[in-house]
Order: sequence, then C-alpha cells, then structure tokens
Amino acid sequence: MVAACFFVVLPFGAQAACSDSQIELRGTWGKAVFDVEVVADPAARAQGLMFRETMPRGAGMLFVYERPQTVAFWMKNTLIPLDMIFASEDGVVRKVHSNAIPGDLTPIPGGDNIMYVLEINGGLSEIYGIKAGSEMRHEIFDKEVASWPC
Repeated sequence: MVAACFFVVLPFGAQAACSDSQIELRGTWGKAVFDVEVVADPAARAQGLMFRETMPRGAGMLFVYERPQTVAFWMKNTLIPLDMIFASEDGVVRKVHSNAIPGDLTPIPGGDNIMYVLEINGGLSEIYGIKAGSEMRHEIFDKEVASWPC
C-alpha cells in the first residue's frame, strides 16, 4: 500500500469531499491528510497497531468509540513509536501524546469525553504542528456535532 501525507496551507473555508479512507486535520498551522484504517469495534480497538513493524509516513489508525468516554492507551506489543491524538465527539483535538515508547505498559491517558483517537507515526504531530484545538474530520463523524463537518 502506498500512502502519502500532504501538508498544505488552505483557507479555512476550503473544503473537499470526505473519504472513509482518509482523515483531515487542520489548525492555524495548516492542514494534513492521512490514509487511515478505521477500527470501531472492541476487538479491533484492542488489537490496534500491535505487532506491526512499520507504517507508512502518511498512514494512521482511527479508533472510534460508540460514545464519548475516558480513554487510556498503552504500547503493549506495539513495535513502532506513535503519536496519539485524542479528540472529542466534535472532532476537536483535546490532547496529543507524542512519541509513545514501543512496548511500554504505562497507561497514556487521553482525557475525558474522548470519542476518537488517531495514531500516527511518532514525531509527526510536532513536525506538522498538530496540537490541542486542531480539528479533525472524517465521514464517520456525526455531522450534527462536528466542528468541521463533511
């Protein structure tokens, strides 16, 4: 699979069609697009990115919960460093944890009222400027509550 991450500065009003295989992020820093695998059931969320030896730079995994909740992740059986981007039901980033250590069993709290977690390669959040307050959009987000709807 070939994946690419695009980093461009666009006016806030610029919009394109959403895709189930891509997630967009935007902020005062610009915009980034990642190809994503969506995991929305408990078994897939539990497996996550365990045992993967590599992930293309422009790829990630989007964890989707049934309702907003308190979440924490760990890196058990995860072989690559990851950034974890925690977002509320409206798709607004609430917390970013950078460079989670492969294999570390220490819980990484994401906060309360989290509905989505995007995992990308470690260090990319800092490179692109992704931080709390950035917005995410994906076609799975509820258009009635999304801060940046499709």
